[in-house]
Amino acid sequence: MIYFDNAATTKKKPKEVIDAVCYALENFGNSSRGVYDESLSADRVVYDTRKKIAKMFGVSNFCNVVFTKNSTESLNISINGLLTDKDHVITSVTEHNSVLRPLNYLKEKGLEVDYIGIDEKGVLKISEIEKFIKKNTKAIILNHASNVTGNINDIEKVSKICKKHNLIFIVDASQTAGAFEIDMDKMNIDVLCFTAHKSLYAPQGIGLLCVKENVYIKPFIVGGTGMHSFDPFQPDKMPTRLEAGTLNSHAIAGLNASIDYILKHKMENLTKKANDIAKYFYENIKDIEGVKIYGDFSQKSRCPIVSINLKDTDSAVVSKILSFDYGISTRSGMHCAPFIHKAFSTLNQGMVRFSFSYTNTYDEVNVAINAIKNILNK
Repeated sequence: MIYFDNAATTKKKPKEVIDAVCYALENFGNSSRGVYDESLSADRVVYDTRKKIAKMFGVSNFCNVVFTKNSTESLNISINGLLTDKDHVITSVTEHNSVLRPLNYLKEKGLEVDYIGIDEKGVLKISEIEKFIKKNTKAIILNHASNVTGNINDIEKVSKICKKHNLIFIVDASQTAGAFEIDMDKMNIDVLCFTAHKSLYAPQGIGLLCVKENVYIKPFIVGGTGMHSFDPFQPDKMPTRLEAGTLNSHAIAGLNASIDYILKHKMENLTKKANDIAKYFYENIKDIEGVKIYGDFSQKSRCPIVSINLKDTDSAVVSKILSFDYGISTRSGMHCAPFIHKAFSTLNQGMVRFSFSYTNTYDEVNVAINAIKNILNK
């Protein structure tokens, strides 16, 4: 099987990550729940990983690195912990449902939401932002890169608008964390949400929520913490305020190892290889009659994603043929981002998304290119 669905999750994990998870499964107890070796072993890895994430993403205080189970949970905690029914928020049509759905629930209670549009290549119309700003605007929520087109948004430009108008800036870095340089302090990001199982090459089941020192997020999930057990409410100190229940220390151990792997092999090298492969695929299909490609491929910096359609064929049908007849794994449909499909007029057809990793090869891409030609000929 040729795996081209790395934007959903990277399939091939470094051996060091697998070994770390196996060791944790055999040796870890419950973090912060005891003073015996097994519990303390988990404690040490959680502590060390928290510090590594803080350094990697420019978080000034490592206590403000919060472990969740995925980007969706990180975004839900942030959105529900920061916004009220009296607020107004600005987001975009390129967002994932992990942003759109929590906002929809708050809209039913009175939250106001405006959506930044895109051009024909899916490029965000940043110039629209300031016209949406009102007296009660509290935050801008934006993805660093679209999971559909691979386009990267100019978050530094948006952060300057946030700073000018004293708005909280929440960034969804699900597609870019581990692949592109992100520094919360330098980029003026107030809240950074991402997952570890994509370009960080860690196991599924671990997400991150990084918060600037002066941003207060109310608890969204409350419960056991292993400390202050007589407190009737969730302890207010970070990261405990936003971490309820047992942490996934086994996955965190994998993340700890994956960070070391990225630092050893250099993020820019891993990302360049993935993007070179994506560019090769794009260049070899862009002129094929019947192939429609979505996104701005003039961008120097973009995610290794190429989303396409073949004539007017349903994307699910194409993806199924690729899988069953050619052994190629792709993602079809709406990609949990309905508004961008509405903007591209692909609500009925969806798109077939090819997303690449440094572990993919040119031989694999050649198989996909020939498969596309064969499907169109048939």
